Amino acid sequence: MDPATPLFAIAVAAELSGMHPQTLRQYDRMGLVRPKRTSGKSRRYSMKDVVQLREIAALGAEGVSLEGIRRILDLENQVGQLTERVRELEVALADELLNRPGRRVFAADESGAVVSLRTGERIRRPNQVVVWRPLSGADRGRV
Repeated sequence: MDPATPLFAIAVAAELSGMHPQTLRQYDRMGLVRPKRTSGKSRRYSMKDVVQLREIAALGAEGVSLEGIRRILDLENQVGQLTERVRELEVALADELLNRPGRRVFAADESGAVVSLRTGERIRRPNQVVVWRPLSGADRGRV
């Protein structure tokens, strides 16, 4: 069962949330909870709505004002939507990277800058040999 399916009449939702039906009506008018409406305009609450009503009650018990609760719920909903959008974009990006012919590879050049390479191409690195030997005591005086 989908938690967003509107199932409960206001009396049942009030009982499940531990609130008075008039409180649910007030929260609906304020936009704290938005139950669906039947063709006869009666409210139908989902399990998601009931969970949100319980969260409202918990925040109210902690002393948060109704306006503060509204703002918290709006931000939580926004975070949920953005999280879902990020997941969608991650999946789309992964699909694009896997299915794109001639994918690009990135590497760092000798200065540390990022350079784009074609698949199979390697970055050219200096291959000079530097010989080092410690200076002897006689050589140290000449330097």
